[in-house]
Formats: sequence, C-alpha cells, structure tokens
Amino acid sequence: MKAGRDPAFAFHATVTGISIGINALYLIPGRVGGTEIYLRSLLHGLAEIDCLNRYFVFTNRATGSDLVPRQENFVCLPQPIGGPWRPARLVWEQSGLVWAARRRRLDVLLNAGFTAPVLAPCPMVTVFHDLQYKRHPEYFGKFELLFWRFFLWAAAHRSRLLVAVSQSTAKDLLHYYDLPESKIRVVEHGVDARFSAIRFQRQPTSLEPYILCVSTLHAHKNLGRLLRAFAQFHRKKPEFRLVVAGMRGRSSQELEQLIVELALRDSVRLTGWISREELYSLYERASAFVYPSSFEGFGMPVLEALAAGIPTACSAIEPLSTLAGLAALQFDPEDQDAMAEALLRLTSDEELRLRLMAAGPVRAAAYDWHTTARRTLEVLQEAAACTARWH
Repeated sequence: MKAGRDPAFAFHATVTGISIGINALYLIPGRVGGTEIYLRSLLHGLAEIDCLNRYFVFTNRATGSDLVPRQENFVCLPQPIGGPWRPARLVWEQSGLVWAARRRRLDVLLNAGFTAPVLAPCPMVTVFHDLQYKRHPEYFGKFELLFWRFFLWAAAHRSRLLVAVSQSTAKDLLHYYDLPESKIRVVEHGVDARFSAIRFQRQPTSLEPYILCVSTLHAHKNLGRLLRAFAQFHRKKPEFRLVVAGMRGRSSQELEQLIVELALRDSVRLTGWISREELYSLYERASAFVYPSSFEGFGMPVLEALAAGIPTACSAIEPLSTLAGLAALQFDPEDQDAMAEALLRLTSDEELRLRLMAAGPVRAAAYDWHTTARRTLEVLQEAAACTARWH
C-alpha cells in the first residue's frame, strides 16, 4: 500500500482541502547545503501522505523542475528570477511572490528557508533552521549581518507560526526575538530511508580505511581543528584517510592551505559538492564517521550516519548530543586531543564499534520524513485555520 493511502499517515482535512504555497525561491541546487535536502525530502514526504490539499511551489530559474513531486495536487510555478543573486531574489520575494500568492488565493504560505514576504496576502509559516547569525556573528560579513537581521526578524514577526527544526533552535528563537512561546512549533528532520538500506549493504570486507565527514566548508563546522586532530591520529594509524564531503564554503581556501601545511595532501580529500548517489556510496564504504561542528541547528549528517550503522563520533553540543544520545561517541569540539582520541577509538576499539553500529539505527529509527511531513502539514493547517482568509 502506498504511504499516501496509509490511514496511519493520511491527512484528514475538509473535503475540498486547502491551497498551500511553498516558497522555494531560496533553493539553488548544490549551493544551499542541508536546507536543500530538507525541502526535497519534505515535499516528497508531503506527496506521499497527502493527495487532498493543493500545493503551489514557487521556484527560481535555477531550481529545476525535479524539485516538485509529479502528483496531481502539486504545481510548479517558476518565477522570473535567478536564485544565485540574492538581492534580486529578495526583491521578488517581497513583491512578485506577494502578487503570485494573491492570484492563487492561497490559504497559507510555507517559507522553507528563513525569509518571508512581509506583505503576504495570507497566513504564513516560516521555517528556521538555525540562528547562527545571532550565535556566531563573527562568521558573517557586515552586509550579510544587515540582511539577516532585517529579513529574519521580519519573517519571525510577520509569520503566523514558526517551525524550529530542533529544541535548540526553538530556544534561540525565544532568546533572541521577542516572541510568545505559543508561536513556535518544533518539527525535527527525518532521515532518508536509503540510509537504513545502506546499513545492510555495509559488509566488513567492503569497508575502506577512511573516516567520513559530511559538511559544508564553513568556519562553524570546525574542520580546521578536525584536520589537526586527524594529523595526530594519522601518525598512529597512517593507513587511514579523511574524506570531507560537502560543498565549498567560506573556509575552503584556509582548509586547503592547512592540508598542505600538515603534509596531508595524500591523506585528506575534500570532495566539493557531489551527487546524492556519490554520497550514498561514501557512507556505504566508510569505516567511521566524524562530525566536529561547533554549532548546529539540527545535524542531519549525524542522523544519516547513525541510520547507516556507521561507528560515529560527534561534538558534545546541542542539538547533536540529544540527537545521538549514547549511539555516538561524543567529544568537546574545542579539544583537539579529545577529537584525535575519538578517531583512534572509532577505528581501533572493536567492542565500541560493534556497540555503536547496533545502537545507531535504533536511535535513528525515531526520525522519518513521513512524520516530519505530517507534523508540518498540521502546522500549516493550524495557521490557515486561525486567521481569516485575506482574499
């Protein structure tokens, strides 16, 4: 039976359903990191659980038609803007998207990537993946901070409801913005079912001597300290390599130079952006997984590694600590020696490896995209119902 017809997941609404807009103007394939995986997985999940409500997905010229599910109640509405140039996208979001939403007589608009049209003609729900610009303003340029301060503040206050992807992000919203707690709904990410399948494809004889880290090359990902910790580890276990899979970011050049300085050019690979299939293959063959980030809104790669049954180590920060629990080895992200020791244990302690390989999939089983989609749909229905339609 298809998930879309499964009564355990089916969405029960009015006979006619509601019109839901999806603001996907921010999405540039291969350029926005985990928020791309989030939106693609969410839309796929919604298509599987809901054949009643109507979805209008507003995209930019770069997005591509493959984002929108090929289902009768989903409509792709490309907008005449190119997503890579943020100023043009924001201008259109505040003007053209408003008129497009009014023309489609939307009951509610979901803004999946932080920003929202201030003058939207219907109730809005905006997704906040993190508040990094508040927690770590040092990672942003002057004009970037001006942008985030205005547009995120406006989205937070103009939206009827907000979706936070973790309790940690919800706490940040309450701390940094003057918002009532009743306005925030925590809806956590799911995990791609493909990773559960990878678990069974991983065989001891097929594993290769590399440690995988899936991460954009940004400063808050703490990859410089990981490289130094790996250099320590590598002196004890020179047969192992480090593979960092993720799109290039603000720290790319600095990390490339550090690899040279540490004499790790033959032992560290920075893949840059890769296809999803290539990423699956890396998970399938990795001996271990590490995630050293100093700040996260959710931490999807950790969840993926757990689901795949890979011995995993991650930073002892929220929300990663709650996400992983005892299913991952945790370390202080500011302690290089502790990180190096974690790498050594992950690759040498067979008892630990077996325990983590068993515990990871059990922990990850609590997260799935059907649940994320269902709970998001409930928030959208709530927002649509609690405000009179502005048509």
